[in-house]
This record gives sequence, C-alpha cells and structure tokens, in this order.
Amino acid sequence: MADMRKFLEKQLAHVAGRVISREKPLVVGVTGSVGKSSAKQALDAVLGAKFKVRSTPGNFNTEIGLPLTVLDLPSGGSSVWAWMGICPRARWRSLFKIADYPEILVLEMGADRPGDIDRLCDIAPPSIGVVTAVGESHLEKFKSLEAIEKEKGRLIERLPADGLAVLNRDDERVWAMRERTEAKVMSFGYHEQADVRVLPDSVNYVLDDERSGTQFKVSADGNTVPMFLTGVAGRHALYAAGAAVVVGLHKGLNLLEIADALLKYQPAPGRMRVLPGIKRSFLIDDTYNSAPKSVQAALALLDEMPRNSADDKKFAVLGDMLELGETSVAAHREVGAAAEKVADVLVFVGERMTEAEQAAREAGAGEERIFHFARSEEAGRFVQERMKRGDVILVKGSRGMEMERTVKELLATPMLAKQLLVKFHAEWEL
Repeated sequence: MADMRKFLEKQLAHVAGRVISREKPLVVGVTGSVGKSSAKQALDAVLGAKFKVRSTPGNFNTEIGLPLTVLDLPSGGSSVWAWMGICPRARWRSLFKIADYPEILVLEMGADRPGDIDRLCDIAPPSIGVVTAVGESHLEKFKSLEAIEKEKGRLIERLPADGLAVLNRDDERVWAMRERTEAKVMSFGYHEQADVRVLPDSVNYVLDDERSGTQFKVSADGNTVPMFLTGVAGRHALYAAGAAVVVGLHKGLNLLEIADALLKYQPAPGRMRVLPGIKRSFLIDDTYNSAPKSVQAALALLDEMPRNSADDKKFAVLGDMLELGETSVAAHREVGAAAEKVADVLVFVGERMTEAEQAAREAGAGEERIFHFARSEEAGRFVQERMKRGDVILVKGSRGMEMERTVKELLATPMLAKQLLVKFHAEWEL
C-alpha cells in the first residue's frame, strides 16, 4: 500500500505541475497549525466575488489531495479500482488546455512531517502565502514548536520577490517569518500595528433563532467598515476574515465589497460553527480537531457568549486532545482548570480527559458540575437530558474522538448532518 501511495503522489504531482505551468493560475497557499481551513473558506468567498476561484475541498491538503484540487478530481479513497479510473483522467487533463480554468487556486497546505510544505510548493508554486498560526498540532512528529515554525515558514520562503506574504500579526512565531522573504509583507489580526485590524472592542456575538454569528469592524488603509459572519463564533475565527481582507485588498477589492462577500462565507464544518440545537439551544461545533491553543480559544469564546436570560447555562463538552506527546498530561490539566472557570456544566470524553477532570475538581468544581463518558454519543445523550432553551453547548475534541457524534445528538436538524457536520457516519442513514 505504501508503494501504491508513493506511485500516486509522484504521478499526480507530475500532471498537476503540468497543468499549473500551462494554465498559470494565481496560487494562494494557506498553512498554519490552526485556522487554515477557515482562512481558505474566507478567501474563497472574498476572491470569488471578482474572480473564478477554486479552493481545496475538505481536507485535500496533502501530496495527493492538493494535486486532485488542481485537477478538479475526486479521491479514490482506499479503492484501487477507483484510482485506476482517476489516473487516466488526470493524465488527460495534463495534455490539453482546460476550458474555463480558475484564475485563482486557494490551496490549503498541510504539514504532517518535515518537508511537506516544500513538496506541495513544488507542485503548485505560490504567489501569495498565508500563515494563520503556529501551535502544538502534530507536536509528536515535529518534536518542538521551533520545528513546526520552521516547516510552516517554508511557504513564506518559497514566495517570489513580487509575491505577497500574509502573516498573523498577533502570533510572534508567524510574524517573525517576515524576515524570511523578499516578498511584500502584510499583516492581519487585533494588533494595533496590523495592516488589516479587527477592532477588539467591536466584536459582538449574536445568538438568535433567525440569525446567529459575529458582528465586528475591520480597519484598513484609514477606513473602518462593519462586517458580519453568519454561523461563525469566536475572536479566533475572525483571523480568517482578516486574512481574506488582506488578500482581497491586494487583488483590487474595496472594504465594502469584501464585507458584502463575507456575508456569503460559510464556515467549514466543525470549526467554530454556530448551529441550532434542540430545545432552541445553541451549539458551538468545533469538532474538526483539538489542540491546547485551540481549546483555550474555544473556552474563551464560550466565556464571551451572551446569556439571553439569567438561567441560561453554558456546557463545555471536551474530548481528548491527541498527538501531544510528553506535553499531554500538563495540557489536559490546563484545559480542565480553564474549563472550570467558564462552564456551568463540564462534560469530559475519553481517557486523557481524566487529567482535565481532576484539574477541574482541584479548581473547585463540585460533583454536580462534572461528568465523564467514554464515548461521544453517551455524552450527547446525557446533555440532551440536561439542556434547555437558551443554553449554549461547546463541543470540541481531536478528530479521533469523533465528537461530531455528540453534535448529532443535539442538532435541531439531524437530517442535515451530512451537510453540517465534519463527518457523516454510515449508520446514521439507517
């Protein structure tokens, strides 16, 4: 199977590279430990207002997924027969000019091991590079934050001198990457010196049966414009909008056009997405993945969420954080202590969350507030019984914990699970 994968990677890289060379689209590369998928979605919405754009579907951010995006082909998954049909189609598309090919490709670039970013840039050389954050994701494989920073920074190093580096001004490791490129550098974030600044005091969360999301203002080039992201929650989630504003301005759109385009932005499933829950509750679905930094951001969001009435409760349903190596125990304890300060009801899922539970108890949480389950469905059914109208339920955990199963139990429209959730499980169709 490993030999088959290497063969596919080599063949797809070759034909995708030929298509890039011939069609000459503008390539926008997006990477980061967290937030890259949301940034990709926001870039797609903004640039799509003026250009023909194709962006990475789902998690096609690997040496197989990225070429498939370039070629507009599906994955064959684990089926050899499916790949036998896809490979000839890929070769055919490399031979002739493709009618109506996108002017811009927004390509998410993941990195599971050193060298991944270079390999992806070899296939699709970027003219614009966006880095969202450097954090603990994949720490087991990179061993240190410095190694992760070095890998993510390769995207910026690979930009041409006439390119554009788009960097998170609030993340010191990302901002330091400005020294590693000859390209133009522009920044986004809450920092006073960010080129595109989200005004911190302007952020306001709306929880409403008709429309939920985030109101905020963006300042750039001496102008300030109000914006709204439907179904989006969290100050951290607004970094995606900030990155999109930078690139939109660079490509000739004005702030009003960008604000209008962002009204069409659809947050990716499982990434700080506000969904209607049963009993007219509100769900914050952040189940795509989990790392200490992103959990802390999600808890900060839960803390800021409004209570529409005095008896509204806040639930934190947290699954294990995986792939943290030696930092796992300390990270889970920090999360547990933080959750105790924010949530009225603490629901932990998984073995590693035992450390979080213990830390929450030590921080003062009593038996009436803490609950622990082995499986995500059990947690969902428990919350079903406890929740009521107006409650806010945050659900988060690493991909392997399948916390979308919790969300499915709480969703007001479970028939839309396939469209709304990060993964659809076959047994749900039964």
